[in-house]
Amino acid sequence: MEHRKIRLTIAATILLLLGACASVMQSATNDMAANLGAAIMNQDDPETVRDGAPAYLLLLDSFIAGSADDSAMLAAAAELYAAYGVIFVEDAERADRLTQRALAYGQQALCASSKSACGIHDLPFKEFAVALEELDDKDAPSLFTYGLASIAYIKVHSDDWGAMTRLPHVESALERVLVLDPEYKTVQVEHFLAVLNTIRSPALGGNFDAGKKHYERALALSDGKDLSIHVDYARYYARTLYDRELHDRLLDEVMAADPHQEGYTLFNTLAQREARALLDSADDYF
Repeated sequence: MEHRKIRLTIAATILLLLGACASVMQSATNDMAANLGAAIMNQDDPETVRDGAPAYLLLLDSFIAGSADDSAMLAAAAELYAAYGVIFVEDAERADRLTQRALAYGQQALCASSKSACGIHDLPFKEFAVALEELDDKDAPSLFTYGLASIAYIKVHSDDWGAMTRLPHVESALERVLVLDPEYKTVQVEHFLAVLNTIRSPALGGNFDAGKKHYERALALSDGKDLSIHVDYARYYARTLYDRELHDRLLDEVMAADPHQEGYTLFNTLAQREARALLDSADDYF
């Protein structure tokens, strides 16, 4: 009997140690995902990211296969798949597959964060809005990721009217992020809301007054460090309204800026390339 008690004690101790090891490994994995994500964002050679990111995507897939309910890992995968599919992939079929995976991971991340959000993507707008109200502050990161992945999917499928009808859902999701946690990635949320309000012309439902306010808030909050905001402001707002003065001022600021900013370097480097192309085509456009 005594031996049995000892064996049970040893077994219980081993289980506790295994649980602790799993927790440590999970923490280390999440830290690695965060660190690799930061390294990508601080890379000033986009071609290095383009060539190297697929291996990281496969690595994230493998981590998720072993921990399918880890919302942080799912979010990391969703955000990288979304960025890679939109920025670096020109083939339409590949971009479709990658952004579909990004959106699927974004939905899984949100479901892992809150069971009440499982299946939210398939709800009509009114039910979707009601479901958003059931989320709390801990769900803000996953809801942000879901919004980002949705935007990537919509951008790649912009010729699909069914995808475009999701714009109000995404806007509501990001507005809910601001309510749940006003400090969570506010620059990016304001930037995305600005684009969502100006990606369509006013005649097709775009709200350019609201969009301008979001652009200006995003610029102020980023202290001008995120140059992609300037580029989208010029591309979606100034060009649509044929405001050449605003267009050129924004893009000249991008070209004069130092792209090396913590957390923004990759997108800033790409933004300067886009700014140059927009300036070069301005005479023909305006």
